[in-house]
Amino acid sequence: MRLAKLSKTNAMIAAQPFLRWAGSKRKLLPKLGQFWDGSFERYIEPFMGSACLFFSLQPTDALLSDINEGLVSAFKVVRNQPDNLARCLKHMARGKRSYYRIRALDPGRLSTLEGAARFIFLNRFCFNGLYRTNLKGNFNVPFGAAKSGCLPDLRTLREASRLLQCAALRCSDFEEALQHAKSGDFVYLDPPFAVSNRRVFKEYGPRMFMASDLGRLADLLERLDAKGVAFVVSYAYCAEALRLFRAWPKQKVFVNRNIAGFGSFRRRAAELLVTNIA
Repeated sequence: MRLAKLSKTNAMIAAQPFLRWAGSKRKLLPKLGQFWDGSFERYIEPFMGSACLFFSLQPTDALLSDINEGLVSAFKVVRNQPDNLARCLKHMARGKRSYYRIRALDPGRLSTLEGAARFIFLNRFCFNGLYRTNLKGNFNVPFGAAKSGCLPDLRTLREASRLLQCAALRCSDFEEALQHAKSGDFVYLDPPFAVSNRRVFKEYGPRMFMASDLGRLADLLERLDAKGVAFVVSYAYCAEALRLFRAWPKQKVFVNRNIAGFGSFRRRAAELLVTNIA
């Protein structure tokens, strides 16, 4: 089912995401925002990452989901305990030595609040905002450069909490998250890139998105379209995506990306936007 062309969303002041995230679509927000307007009943994002599009659009009803348990737990704490979280972050020492000490902590022995503070701390000060684990599931990204910014302050966390009050937060596979999507929903899918002919150093874990999952994603788009669900997918511009998403209108867009995470080395990366919003 093809959907009617939608008008551009009215300009609004975007809230600041409280996380850094490798592969974030922050630079594509003006283009992505053109697919949204107030007629949609619900916003759904099953690969939420930093949820920068959610914070930019500020929908009044949302489902945010990810397979990363630590990420979802951190979002729940931000939504439910922003003041307590801000106090916890304030007392965490900065610097390389502290980073490796906090990284070595076993999250299974921490409270939910402490685990969220650890997740946000490591995300802020790790190399390039990467999330990567070893085969045992332990976070193993090295300490990043001094220009990784500051931890989110109380104001940022309270604003994120306010916007997240409308959001259901779920830890699940992307297909499971979209089982009950219905006509009137807007779905934004931004899976980690898994391209067979290149090394994409972005996100690793025990259940990471693989190139073989692209077929599942393509089948899912067919089911969403049949139910009248509007969707937008952002992905690497590659042969696999062009073949699997050939049924849908596409745009090739370019984004300035840091090479190996260093700001002095940049390139224009080609990405693909796929949608059933005609």
